[in-house]
Amino acid sequence: MHAIVGENGAGKSTLMKILYGVQRPDEGTIEVDGEKVELSTPADAITHGIGMVFQHFMLADNFTVFENVVLGAEKLHGIGAAARAEIQRISSEYGLGIDPDELVEHLGVGARQRVEILKVLYRGARIIILDEPTAVLVPQEVDELFANLRELKREGLTVLFISHKLDEVLSVADEITVIRRGTTVATVDPASVNARQLAELMVGSELPTPQTEESTVTDRPVLQVKGVSLAGSARAGRDLLTDVSLTIHAGEVLGIAGVEGNGQDELIDVVMGMREPTSGEVWLEDTDISTWGVRQIREAGVGYIPADRHRHGLLLDAPLWENRILGHQTEAPNVKGPLIDGAAAREDTERIVAAYDVRTPSIHVTAGSLSGGNQQKLIVGREMSHHPKVLIAAHPTRGVDVGAQAAIWDLVRDARREGLAVLLISADLEELIGLSDTIKVILRGRITGEFDPDTVTSEELGGAMTGASGDDAPAAPTNEEGGARS
Repeated sequence: MHAIVGENGAGKSTLMKILYGVQRPDEGTIEVDGEKVELSTPADAITHGIGMVFQHFMLADNFTVFENVVLGAEKLHGIGAAARAEIQRISSEYGLGIDPDELVEHLGVGARQRVEILKVLYRGARIIILDEPTAVLVPQEVDELFANLRELKREGLTVLFISHKLDEVLSVADEITVIRRGTTVATVDPASVNARQLAELMVGSELPTPQTEESTVTDRPVLQVKGVSLAGSARAGRDLLTDVSLTIHAGEVLGIAGVEGNGQDELIDVVMGMREPTSGEVWLEDTDISTWGVRQIREAGVGYIPADRHRHGLLLDAPLWENRILGHQTEAPNVKGPLIDGAAAREDTERIVAAYDVRTPSIHVTAGSLSGGNQQKLIVGREMSHHPKVLIAAHPTRGVDVGAQAAIWDLVRDARREGLAVLLISADLEELIGLSDTIKVILRGRITGEFDPDTVTSEELGGAMTGASGDDAPAAPTNEEGGARS
C-alpha cells in the first residue's frame, strides 16, 4: 500500500490520470510487473489490471448501480443473472452494502464512492488507485475500509492511496511518496516520520488544527428549522426527514454529524429552497422562508458551499470570472441595472483570487482546469464576498490540502467572530469537533443526539452516527463525563 501526498495542484491527480491512461505523459516510462507498457486509454489500464476510483465520481445518474457497474464491462459476466450475482458477491464480500437496483441519482456521496470501488473490483483490478477514499467516511467506516484494503494487499493486490489526512496515511501506508509542484521531493517510511514532518515536506508548514477560540455565540437566532419533515418515495418506505428542529444563533457554528445518506442533503435542500418541506417551517431571522425559491433565499443572505463542487458549485467549462457570478447574478458587483456587469465581475474575481489564494494563471481559464482545492477556495471566496447572514457549509474542506484546509478554517472562525451563523455539515469529525459550538447527530432523517464538542470524542460521535449506541437512535450521553446535552 503506497500513499501519494502533496498539496492541491502538486500533480497527484495528474500522475494518477497518467497511470490510468486518461492523460498521456510527455516523457518517461511506466512498467507493470516489470514490463514496460503504453497506457493510451483507460481500457489499456484496465487490461493491465489497473483500476481507479476518482475523487469526483464517474457515474451516470440516470442509471442504476447494476447498469453503472456493468457498463463497458459487458463481456466479463454478461448483462444478466451472472453479472448481478458477481456484483452481489463483491458487495457482500467487501461489506459495501450496495443495492444493484438503486438509481445512482438517489445515492449520497458515500454510497457513490462504494459503487466506484465496486466497479473497480468487478473489472478484476490488481492495482487499485484510490483518490481521497476516506473523505466521506466516519471513523468506524474508515477502519472497515482499511481492513478491506489490507485484505486486498494480503491477496497480492497493490493499492495506491491519495489522501490529505496524514494520520490515516501514516497508519495504513507501507511507503509514502511526497510530491511538490509536479516533482517527487521525498519517499519515506511511515515509521520514520510524523504528521507534522510530513506536512512540512508537503507545504513547508506545520499541520493545522481546526481549533476554535472562545465562544462568540449570541442569543439572537438567525436560522431556525422548526419541526421539518420531508416525505420520501413509496420505495424508500420512510420519510427523508422527520420532525427536524434546530436553531443557529449569530456567531454560532452548528455542526451536523451523520453518515452520508441519513438526511443531510435533504436538510440542505429544504433550507436552500430546493425542496419544500412536507410539514414544518424554516425561518430566517423574523421571516418564514419555507415556501421561498432558491433565488429569494440567496438574495436574503444565505451563502452556500455545496457538498459536490462539480455538480452544484461550478460550471467547469466556464472561466473563473463567470463562475464568480453563479448564484449571485442579481447582486452587486455582478450587475449594472438589468444587465450583467462583466467588467466589475472580472475585477472582483481578481480580488477573490488574491484574497483567497486561488492559484491560477488567469481568471480567464476554465474552472475545470484548477485543482480541487483551488476550486473550493474560489467557491468559498464567492460566497463570503456577499457577507451572508447564514452560511450553509457542506463538507467545506473535502479533498483540499492542509494549507487550503487551514485557510478555510480561518475564514469560518473570522466570519463567526463577526456574527455569521454557520450550519456545518462534515464527514471530517476532527473538523466538526474543532469548529462547532454545538454538534447534532442526524440518523435516518432524525436529529437523535446533541453533543458538546469540548468533551465528545470521535469514537463517541462515530458510534452515535452509526446507531451503535442503540437499536434505532443513539442517545446522547447526559453525564458529566459524556458532556452532551440531550
